[in-house]
Amino acid sequence: MYILISPAKTQDFNTHVSVVPSSKPRFTSEADRIVARLKKMHPKDLSKLMHISDDLARQNYERYQQWKHLDDQHLKEAIFAFKGDVYQGLDAVSLTEDELHYAQNHLRILSGMYGILRPLDKIAPHRLEMGTLLSIGKASNLYAYWKSKIHMQIKEDLNALDTKLLVNLASNEYFKSVTPEKLNIELVTPIFKDFKNGEYKVISFFAKKARGMMTRHLLQQKASHKDAIISFNEDGYHFAEALSTSENPVFTRG
Repeated sequence: MYILISPAKTQDFNTHVSVVPSSKPRFTSEADRIVARLKKMHPKDLSKLMHISDDLARQNYERYQQWKHLDDQHLKEAIFAFKGDVYQGLDAVSLTEDELHYAQNHLRILSGMYGILRPLDKIAPHRLEMGTLLSIGKASNLYAYWKSKIHMQIKEDLNALDTKLLVNLASNEYFKSVTPEKLNIELVTPIFKDFKNGEYKVISFFAKKARGMMTRHLLQQKASHKDAIISFNEDGYHFAEALSTSENPVFTRG
């Protein structure tokens, strides 16, 4: 089984976490090329490009200026650095060393800055969503810049694991960087729905957290088959067979 999730805008680089040996992102030179482009932009330009406040733009401007000067103490493993809703559900700090080792081989984090990350890849503080309309060389946007590299890496990882089962727990924005039609895979995208106003519907905040909880569930199960997906029953969610297809298992709550 091979699992994909998204990164998060919110990051924590201040809290120290003791972990098994970390790793280095595999597309650092490509990330450096993006930063070289961003370093030339003024904070106001970054604010407009990323649709962020002036304060956040200044923070990220300073990050990019310092990018090449960061030592290992200012970097952090991706699975612990990201702190959004998905990562609240994942609760990586409470995973065992054995579960983190499984995650390092079976879980990948799609990234606008780094392309695709292993959980224990050490990353620098940054903000760059995959949907940002930033041109890099001949690539008109980040999807064009990363797509072939992400495809190559996923294909290599799947071959190394000898699996065809890809579980997509990433957002639509990030999964657009993947080309599943060019991979010989069985794609499964779980859907999480909560009962509201008389019907089951996807509520973004809850669905994000549920994707993190599903990720945790699969890591703890050391999952290799689809049965591990439908056995998920955390935080009140249950598999709803009547609403599901083989490609889109639905989990409902309430």
